[in-house]
Amino acid sequence: MLLPIADDNSDRKITPYINYLLIVANVFVFLFFQQLGSNELFTYAWSTVPAEILTGVDQVRPAMLLQIPETGQQFLRPALYETPGSVYLTLFTSMFMHGSFAHLAGNMLYLWIFGDNIENKLGHLRYLLFYLITGLLAALSHVFSTYFLAQDPFIPSLGASGAISGVLGAYLILFPHRKVHAIFVWFIVTIPALLALGVWIAFQIISGIGLLSSQSDGVAYAAHIGGFVAGILLIKIFVPKEAKDFANPRQPFIQRYHGRR
Repeated sequence: MLLPIADDNSDRKITPYINYLLIVANVFVFLFFQQLGSNELFTYAWSTVPAEILTGVDQVRPAMLLQIPETGQQFLRPALYETPGSVYLTLFTSMFMHGSFAHLAGNMLYLWIFGDNIENKLGHLRYLLFYLITGLLAALSHVFSTYFLAQDPFIPSLGASGAISGVLGAYLILFPHRKVHAIFVWFIVTIPALLALGVWIAFQIISGIGLLSSQSDGVAYAAHIGGFVAGILLIKIFVPKEAKDFANPRQPFIQRYHGRR
């Protein structure tokens, strides 16, 4: 097991207010709206349900005990409740909800470690937009993978991990050699981000492939992979021009250092 716990923030120039706000928002929703996960009415009304996104129709269904014919395994599909407003809003609201305290803690740890570096590079507003867009694309990746793989479209999904995966993809592109401190077995090791995040995405891909022929473990791996790829593809678009200029010392001095009003 490789668990990142910190990274190098020595070049940070701004206070990552948006990253702090995102963490506070996730914790607040879990504590006060989800009531530590006990408020199923709120949780499953505002989670992303693939069938709702694909049809645009709100689904209200009781909880159901289902069985996998091939294995005989049983699992409980949660009840679905009426969503106030458009079901498409759940693509965003589900980003701020979690299934358990461990789910929340793990996601917020990764956001705390890696999000501030991306906000420092993009600036506050660009970072917020980047986070929401990659989170949206991650959720859609889960929705369409559910359809194309003929999986149960009535199982709700929730969590910030899709958007955070976008942050990780961006981090891999911008800071591949940044030192990351991680717990490995019983030791704290320092490794480059390329290795730390490479191991993470490899696990997501292997696990996602493995689930094609077995019962789901409750993790939306397609959202993780989709968010990560979105982060890789979009980050260069979001990096401000001045940040790109400063990052390229081969450009003429007059092009890299110029005033703006």
